[in-house]
Amino acid sequence: MLSVATCVTVSTTFAIELQPKADQIAAALERGQAAAVAHTPPDRLYSWFGPGSDNLTPRGFLMTKLDALAVMSAHFGLRGLRPSPLDQDQILADPYLLVSITLFGNRPAFAVDSYVLLQQGDRTIIPVKVRFDGTASRSSVWPSSPPYRAKIVAFFAYADLDPGATSRLSVFPKDGGEVTFVLDFAAIQ
Repeated sequence: MLSVATCVTVSTTFAIELQPKADQIAAALERGQAAAVAHTPPDRLYSWFGPGSDNLTPRGFLMTKLDALAVMSAHFGLRGLRPSPLDQDQILADPYLLVSITLFGNRPAFAVDSYVLLQQGDRTIIPVKVRFDGTASRSSVWPSSPPYRAKIVAFFAYADLDPGATSRLSVFPKDGGEVTFVLDFAAIQ
């Protein structure tokens, strides 16, 4: 049985914005270009949550519209390019907040049919879609416990979210248990 409760504040330099303003978009693009110049891996631009710095503890990240712009800009910047307005518009038109969670389990298929919910106050928000690793990869301590690591990715409609609310993200693996993260959306700056 898997049970973890973590209270964290997501930290990044931008807020969850449903309709980012021009100055926020420009700042996100420049953040990505600066990361490329500094050779900062694009995954460091995500809004990470959870204490999982030891590679054996559940953790995850949010991919907001502004995070996605920064990451795309970093990828382009590593090739000496800048994203076109069309590239930017595709990200800005995306109606979903991506939430990726890495969990650990005792068998290769532990993440199959996992379920994810987001609680904001008295509202329960169900993701539009959930994807999961059908076969988990070996963890860094395999064959010791926990032997397997898998990702579960949920897509939540921005229209369903209160971008300034503290939220409780719960993941329910099919085999039982619950992994919970408290995310303070208002703290994302």
